[in-house]
Amino acid sequence: MSAEPLVAMSYPVDEDFVRANSEVLAGEAEIAYTYALDDAQRRQVLRRAEVLVAWDLPPEIPPGALADTPRLGLVQLLSAGVDAVDFSAIPDRLTVASNAGAYARAMSEHVLAMTLSLAKRLPQRHAALAAGRFDKWEPLLTLDGAVCGILGLGGIGTATARLMTAFGARIHAVTRDGRTSEPVEFAGTLADLDRVLAASDVVVVCLPLTLVTRGLLGARELALMKPTAILVNVARGAIIDQRALYEHLRDHPAAGAGIDTWWEEPAGEAAFGTDFPFFDLPNVIGSPHNSSIVPGTMLAAARIAAENVRHYLRGEPVNGVIRREEYIAERRRLTQSGRIW
Repeated sequence: MSAEPLVAMSYPVDEDFVRANSEVLAGEAEIAYTYALDDAQRRQVLRRAEVLVAWDLPPEIPPGALADTPRLGLVQLLSAGVDAVDFSAIPDRLTVASNAGAYARAMSEHVLAMTLSLAKRLPQRHAALAAGRFDKWEPLLTLDGAVCGILGLGGIGTATARLMTAFGARIHAVTRDGRTSEPVEFAGTLADLDRVLAASDVVVVCLPLTLVTRGLLGARELALMKPTAILVNVARGAIIDQRALYEHLRDHPAAGAGIDTWWEEPAGEAAFGTDFPFFDLPNVIGSPHNSSIVPGTMLAAARIAAENVRHYLRGEPVNGVIRREEYIAERRRLTQSGRIW
């Protein structure tokens, strides 16, 4: 048996994924792939493992299996968002890390594409041309000199800020502690949300969905925004009140919204729908939660996760460590830190 620590990989893999993981963890760990095993075999592997790499746990892990893992110290997720994770199934002693920033480059391009399309009124102008109207002189918006408010300056927010800055935008950011090493014009916390919303020509939502951020943007917050402001959401639908957003866009035709993440997202071939007729509005661009889906994106994300595992095995700082109290209500009542996300 190898003297190297064991890393259990529970997600489906092909030869490219096996090769990438082996390259990153060569000389660091033995790797066991559990996806094709039965539950009894998975439990045996997990009892020996020091690290588990999973997508978001179920159905990859047998119920209760993590309670019998004496060597396990880290659960590394492939997903960047962790709002779907059942933290009650993960013992308190285990460190849980998201795949922070793994999808940032592709998603920031998607944000920019939506923003530019809405700023240049491409959907509206296309529809006008199709209807025989040549509305040449109706003004468009520019990013040059515009204020771009970025809610959440993690990997996605940072990549977005850099692209926006290249177009001449001025960045106003909301971060966890109000600090950032990025060259922004303003940085604040959620306590400064109203100020950022009121100042912004573009608002990009990159926040995680937590107890605090669920329903963060409602009718009051949307009313603070400029009547021409563009809102782009690549985070989670539930951060924004669905009715409030629909009514805001309906009543402010000069505003715009790019929506990549939705309040209800179907699985498999199930039909997609919304509670309100967003697609009747000419100032909305939608995409099917695919902002990160570019060639090689999952392989690159798996490599980033493996690199974080390598940090852990070497005793180095781990990226994306999750604060459980931000996701579990009964834990949050015990914290005295105020508004956290």
